[in-house]
Amino acid sequence: MQCVPFEEGIEIKGQTLKSVVDGFNAFAVLGSAYLLDEGIGTRSPNGLVSLDPEGWYSQRSCLLCFQQIGRQLGDGLLMQIGMAIPRNAHFPDGIQNIHDAIRTLDVAYHLNHRKNGRVMWDPSTRRMEEGIGHYGYEPVPGQRKIFSLCNTPYPCAFDQGLLTAMAQRYASNARVTHDNASLCRKLRGDRCGYFISW
Repeated sequence: MQCVPFEEGIEIKGQTLKSVVDGFNAFAVLGSAYLLDEGIGTRSPNGLVSLDPEGWYSQRSCLLCFQQIGRQLGDGLLMQIGMAIPRNAHFPDGIQNIHDAIRTLDVAYHLNHRKNGRVMWDPSTRRMEEGIGHYGYEPVPGQRKIFSLCNTPYPCAFDQGLLTAMAQRYASNARVTHDNASLCRKLRGDRCGYFISW
Protein backbone atom coordinates (compact mmCIF):
# COMPACT_ATOMS: atom_id res chain seq x y z
CA MET A 1 0.00 0.00 0.00
CA GLN A 2 1.36 3.40 -0.90
CA CYS A 3 1.97 6.41 1.38
CA VAL A 4 2.09 4.38 4.60
CA PRO A 5 5.51 4.17 6.32
CA PHE A 6 6.88 0.69 6.99
CA GLU A 7 8.41 1.90 10.27
CA GLU A 8 8.10 4.98 12.44
CA GLY A 9 10.97 7.42 12.89
CA ILE A 10 12.38 7.22 9.34
CA GLU A 11 13.72 10.52 7.97
CA ILE A 12 14.54 11.86 4.50
CA LYS A 13 17.46 14.13 3.63
CA GLY A 14 16.41 17.73 2.94
CA GLN A 15 18.20 17.94 -0.42
CA THR A 16 16.08 15.05 -1.69
CA LEU A 17 12.83 16.80 -0.69
CA LYS A 18 13.70 19.67 -3.03
CA SER A 19 12.37 17.31 -5.70
CA VAL A 20 8.81 18.05 -4.55
CA VAL A 21 9.25 21.74 -5.40
CA ASP A 22 11.12 20.93 -8.64
CA GLY A 23 8.35 18.55 -9.72
CA PHE A 24 5.88 21.45 -9.72
CA ASN A 25 8.11 23.38 -12.19
CA ALA A 26 6.65 26.88 -12.65
CA PHE A 27 4.23 26.27 -9.78
CA ALA A 28 6.95 25.88 -7.13
CA VAL A 29 4.93 27.94 -4.63
CA LEU A 30 2.18 25.33 -4.79
CA GLY A 31 4.68 22.50 -4.25
CA SER A 32 6.10 24.45 -1.33
CA ALA A 33 2.61 24.83 0.15
CA TYR A 34 2.10 21.04 0.20
CA LEU A 35 5.37 20.56 2.10
CA LEU A 36 4.64 23.41 4.52
CA ASP A 37 1.13 22.06 5.18
CA GLU A 38 2.75 18.85 6.49
CA GLY A 39 5.21 20.76 8.70
CA ILE A 40 8.20 20.22 6.39
CA GLY A 41 10.61 23.16 6.21
CA THR A 42 9.89 26.83 6.85
CA ARG A 43 8.35 29.51 4.65
CA SER A 44 10.90 31.90 3.11
CA PRO A 45 10.03 35.54 2.27
CA ASN A 46 9.35 34.63 -1.39
CA GLY A 47 6.73 32.07 -0.35
CA LEU A 48 8.85 29.04 -1.21
CA VAL A 49 9.71 26.38 1.33
CA SER A 50 13.17 26.62 2.86
CA LEU A 51 14.76 23.21 3.42
CA ASP A 52 18.11 22.55 5.02
CA PRO A 53 19.87 20.39 2.36
CA GLU A 54 21.79 18.55 5.11
CA GLY A 55 18.80 18.42 7.46
CA TRP A 56 16.47 15.46 7.99
CA TYR A 57 12.68 15.48 7.75
CA SER A 58 9.93 13.04 8.69
CA GLN A 59 9.18 10.38 6.06
CA ARG A 60 5.64 10.11 7.44
CA SER A 61 5.06 13.81 6.76
CA CYS A 62 6.51 13.47 3.27
CA LEU A 63 4.24 10.50 2.50
CA LEU A 64 1.21 12.47 3.72
CA CYS A 65 2.30 15.27 1.38
CA PHE A 66 2.49 12.81 -1.54
CA GLN A 67 -0.91 11.39 -0.61
CA GLN A 68 -2.48 14.86 -0.77
CA ILE A 69 -0.77 15.70 -4.06
CA GLY A 70 -1.97 12.41 -5.57
CA ARG A 71 -5.56 12.90 -4.36
CA GLN A 72 -5.83 16.52 -5.44
CA LEU A 73 -3.60 16.73 -8.53
CA GLY A 74 -3.11 13.15 -9.74
CA ASP A 75 -0.43 10.69 -10.72
CA GLY A 76 1.12 12.90 -13.41
CA LEU A 77 2.48 15.28 -10.78
CA LEU A 78 3.73 12.43 -8.58
CA MET A 79 5.59 11.09 -11.61
CA GLN A 80 7.15 14.54 -12.21
CA ILE A 81 8.33 14.64 -8.60
CA GLY A 82 9.88 11.18 -9.01
CA MET A 83 11.62 12.35 -12.19
CA ALA A 84 13.17 15.25 -10.22
CA ILE A 85 14.83 12.93 -7.65
CA PRO A 86 18.04 12.23 -9.64
CA ARG A 87 18.69 16.00 -9.87
CA ASN A 88 18.53 16.38 -6.11
CA ALA A 89 19.33 13.16 -4.22
CA HIS A 90 22.78 11.82 -3.37
CA PHE A 91 23.86 8.90 -5.59
CA PRO A 92 26.92 6.66 -5.38
CA ASP A 93 29.88 7.44 -7.64
CA GLY A 94 30.79 5.36 -10.66
CA ILE A 95 27.43 5.08 -12.44
CA GLN A 96 28.25 4.75 -16.14
CA ASN A 97 25.31 3.06 -17.82
CA ILE A 98 21.65 2.17 -17.44
CA HIS A 99 22.43 -1.11 -15.66
CA ASP A 100 24.58 0.69 -13.06
CA ALA A 101 21.85 3.31 -12.65
CA ILE A 102 19.08 0.84 -11.85
CA ARG A 103 21.33 -1.56 -9.90
CA THR A 104 22.58 1.21 -7.56
CA LEU A 105 19.18 2.85 -7.11
CA ASP A 106 18.53 0.83 -3.94
CA VAL A 107 21.83 2.01 -2.43
CA ALA A 108 21.00 5.64 -3.32
CA TYR A 109 17.54 5.19 -1.80
CA HIS A 110 19.06 4.09 1.50
CA LEU A 111 21.74 6.84 1.37
CA ASN A 112 18.99 9.46 1.41
CA HIS A 113 17.09 8.02 4.36
CA ARG A 114 18.05 7.52 7.96
CA LYS A 115 16.72 5.49 10.87
CA ASN A 116 17.41 6.21 14.54
CA GLY A 117 19.77 9.01 13.49
CA ARG A 118 21.91 6.78 11.21
CA VAL A 119 22.00 6.86 7.41
CA MET A 120 20.55 3.57 6.16
CA TRP A 121 23.53 2.70 3.90
CA ASP A 122 27.06 2.71 5.25
CA PRO A 123 29.55 2.79 2.33
CA SER A 124 32.48 1.74 4.54
CA THR A 125 30.82 -1.46 5.79
CA ARG A 126 28.39 -1.84 2.87
CA ARG A 127 25.69 -2.41 5.48
CA MET A 128 22.10 -1.59 4.62
CA GLU A 129 19.45 -1.00 7.29
CA GLU A 130 15.97 -2.40 6.69
CA GLY A 131 12.76 -0.42 7.16
CA ILE A 132 11.99 1.37 3.88
CA GLY A 133 11.76 -1.44 1.32
CA HIS A 134 13.85 -1.80 -1.82
CA TYR A 135 14.23 -1.05 -5.52
CA GLY A 136 14.98 -4.27 -7.37
CA TYR A 137 17.27 -4.90 -10.33
CA GLU A 138 16.88 -7.94 -12.56
CA PRO A 139 18.25 -7.80 -16.13
CA VAL A 140 16.23 -9.74 -18.70
CA PRO A 141 18.70 -12.10 -20.45
CA GLY A 142 19.27 -11.40 -24.14
CA GLN A 143 17.17 -8.21 -24.17
CA ARG A 144 17.68 -4.53 -23.59
CA LYS A 145 15.32 -4.75 -20.64
CA ILE A 146 15.47 -4.65 -16.85
CA PHE A 147 12.77 -5.65 -14.40
CA SER A 148 12.57 -3.65 -11.17
CA LEU A 149 10.35 -4.89 -8.36
CA CYS A 150 9.72 -2.01 -5.96
CA ASN A 151 8.34 -2.49 -2.48
CA THR A 152 8.60 1.00 -1.05
CA PRO A 153 5.99 3.11 0.74
CA TYR A 154 6.20 5.74 -2.02
CA PRO A 155 3.43 6.12 -4.62
CA CYS A 156 3.53 3.91 -7.70
CA ALA A 157 3.63 6.92 -10.06
CA PHE A 158 6.51 8.46 -8.08
CA ASP A 159 8.57 5.26 -8.45
CA GLN A 160 7.78 5.07 -12.16
CA GLY A 161 9.02 8.65 -12.56
CA LEU A 162 12.19 7.93 -10.59
CA LEU A 163 12.98 4.83 -12.67
CA THR A 164 12.25 6.74 -15.89
CA ALA A 165 14.58 9.61 -15.01
CA MET A 166 17.39 7.27 -13.94
CA ALA A 167 17.05 5.16 -17.09
CA GLN A 168 16.83 8.12 -19.47
CA ARG A 169 20.01 9.63 -18.03
CA TYR A 170 21.92 6.76 -19.62
CA ALA A 171 19.62 5.72 -22.47
CA SER A 172 17.55 8.65 -23.78
CA ASN A 173 15.08 6.31 -25.49
CA ALA A 174 14.34 4.33 -22.30
CA ARG A 175 10.71 3.63 -21.42
CA VAL A 176 9.29 2.37 -18.14
CA THR A 177 6.06 0.39 -18.12
CA HIS A 178 4.15 -0.96 -15.16
CA ASP A 179 3.96 -4.75 -14.95
CA ASN A 180 0.24 -5.29 -14.73
CA ALA A 181 0.79 -8.84 -13.48
CA SER A 182 2.02 -7.45 -10.12
CA LEU A 183 -0.51 -6.28 -7.59
CA CYS A 184 -0.08 -2.52 -7.67
CA ARG A 185 0.29 -0.51 -4.46
CA LYS A 186 -2.50 1.75 -5.71
CA LEU A 187 -4.73 -1.32 -5.45
CA ARG A 188 -3.56 -2.03 -1.90
CA GLY A 189 -0.79 -4.38 -3.03
CA ASP A 190 2.59 -4.33 -1.34
CA ARG A 191 4.80 -3.92 -4.43
CA CYS A 192 4.85 -2.84 -8.05
CA GLY A 193 6.93 -4.22 -10.90
CA TYR A 194 8.28 -2.11 -13.76
CA PHE A 195 9.91 -3.05 -17.06
CA ILE A 196 12.64 -0.68 -18.23
CA SER A 197 13.40 -1.09 -21.93
CA TRP A 198 15.57 0.85 -24.38
